[in-house]
Amino acid sequence: MKINLKNGIDKLLFGMKQKDVEAIYGKPDRNYKDEDNNQILVYNKLKSRLTFYQEEDFKLGYIVASGADLELFGNTIIGKKITDVKQDLVSKNITKFTQEEFDTFENYFNEENWIIFQTEFEEVVKFEIGAIINSKDEFDWKFGK
Repeated sequence: MKINLKNGIDKLLFGMKQKDVEAIYGKPDRNYKDEDNNQILVYNKLKSRLTFYQEEDFKLGYIVASGADLELFGNTIIGKKITDVKQDLVSKNITKFTQEEFDTFENYFNEENWIIFQTEFEEVVKFEIGAIINSKDEFDWKFGK
């Protein structure tokens, strides 16, 4: 599954509604609401969790994925050393990361692209991507453009 920075992953585009996603990928394996009343869809086959923001008319705004087939600029990222992933991104001018630590996990956050590489034991185990907020402080929805 190809990561499309600022847009989504694979055929998933930020701004899609649940019905749009289900038309492509079918019914989710799990469907629930989080503490903020956002709609969460889980697709086991895709190893992905999709968040549809309640305050944004339930548009897709956040994706968490951990599939081994996840690719960024043609390179797989899951299971790779974070140093190698970050080195691959230098040529794309993605070099600024904020690092946070939680127990054995570390998060590497790049605000410009709203992405997080979550690592454990220095290997990427999870990838997160969120919809971009534009200069007007609004979400930059990609679906339907």
